[in-house]
Amino acid sequence: MSQTLVERLAEFSSRSGFAALPDDVVEECKRILLDSLGCALAAVAEPGARKAVEFASLLGGASGDATLIGAADKVSIFGAAFANADLVNALDMDAVVPPGHVTPYVVPGALAVAEAGHKSGKDLIAALAVAHEMSYRIGKATDYLRDIKDGEVTIPPVYGYSSTVFGATAAVAMVKGLSEGTLGHALGIAASTAPVNAMRAWMMHTPSTTIKYMLAGTLPQTALTAAHLAEFGHRGDLRILDDAEFGWPRFIGTTRWEPERITVGLGSDWKFVTEQAYKPYPHCRILHAPLDALREIVETHDLAPEEIDSIKTWGEPFVQQPVWLNRTVAEPRDAEFSIAHGLAVGAHRVPPGRDWLDPELVHSRSVLELMEKVSYEPHADYVSAISGHPAARPSRVEVTARGKTFVGERSYPKGVPSPDPATRMTTEDLVAKFRHNADGVLPESNVAAVVDAVLGLEAVADVSTLMDCVRPPR
Repeated sequence: MSQTLVERLAEFSSRSGFAALPDDVVEECKRILLDSLGCALAAVAEPGARKAVEFASLLGGASGDATLIGAADKVSIFGAAFANADLVNALDMDAVVPPGHVTPYVVPGALAVAEAGHKSGKDLIAALAVAHEMSYRIGKATDYLRDIKDGEVTIPPVYGYSSTVFGATAAVAMVKGLSEGTLGHALGIAASTAPVNAMRAWMMHTPSTTIKYMLAGTLPQTALTAAHLAEFGHRGDLRILDDAEFGWPRFIGTTRWEPERITVGLGSDWKFVTEQAYKPYPHCRILHAPLDALREIVETHDLAPEEIDSIKTWGEPFVQQPVWLNRTVAEPRDAEFSIAHGLAVGAHRVPPGRDWLDPELVHSRSVLELMEKVSYEPHADYVSAISGHPAARPSRVEVTARGKTFVGERSYPKGVPSPDPATRMTTEDLVAKFRHNADGVLPESNVAAVVDAVLGLEAVADVSTLMDCVRPPR
């Protein structure tokens, strides 16, 4: 009898130990981890993340086995995974790869289990590699936010990041050392218990929910539950991915199901590294190319916000939805998606990071007045550009000030692998981003220790020593 898709994914996970990983995959996993830790540290005071941290203390036993990033105390692995997922995602500057936000959902569970189990850096790297590769492949097999139909970008009627539950569960199971058979049952259980895809409701309703496109902490919790229940002997549905009519593809409402994208070259051809991207700004990715152009204009011409008469922008067409067109910014998380607000903040020349979402800046008169001078339209070349390269984001910005119009254009945003080498964020760039995010949260000695440990993660014998460094001293 031929293997089911779940069994093939379980086999891939079990055979993808550290020794089987290409060098570029190892390096990318270290970059992802460093970026994620920095994003979490930058978010320790963000209101939504604070709620997640408070909730974490309620989740499971009295023992402190895993670190809350940026906090002095430890909590249960369930609590740490829940809160750390929200911390990584809170400022919306976490790493992205198709189908979108993968990293905040697949890293925290594996990280908590690796710390609690005193696993090695090599164990963690292998788990993160599998988690991202599996998520990327399943994302490519299903509907995508930027799918083009009949010459137009068409948003799927049901969309979200629930598909990352497979990668997240595989990562936890790998760190725990579960057998291939048990890992398969964990994946089957995960598929039957994954969160719903509620992203379209979040897009369409304003004010949108502050849990964003998915409550980040629920995904690693599902993964942890699935892995443990399989370990304890529960049976999962091994055919749940093969049944398009009654199985998981139906659960998530995808109109496209191309399972061959999951399996072709699985284990030999690592695809996620070709599209792994990083975010310089704490704002939805749709605005990054325009922000690159805008910031170059205001810095080159030394423009002050009060000198600007208008900011006209052309970019991604699918964002003509309430969550992005919203101009009522009540919460910092509203600011992460409002096009008008993001461009207004970008014109203020504040270094990207948590300061962008400081309530004093978010609600400042200068930002709110400049918002009223911002307009946004679809870029005419978007469909042809993205059809030629998946990272393409053609954008144009026109700033009117001092009686002149200053123009900036971009084909790709900073942070993506593209035909332009300058758009890739180097490891040095990511270290600088991490340092900026950790500044004021950790002492310099801890910052340096985290950088050294993550960039040399394959030599770390016990992940708990790394996590000790992301807790500030009492």
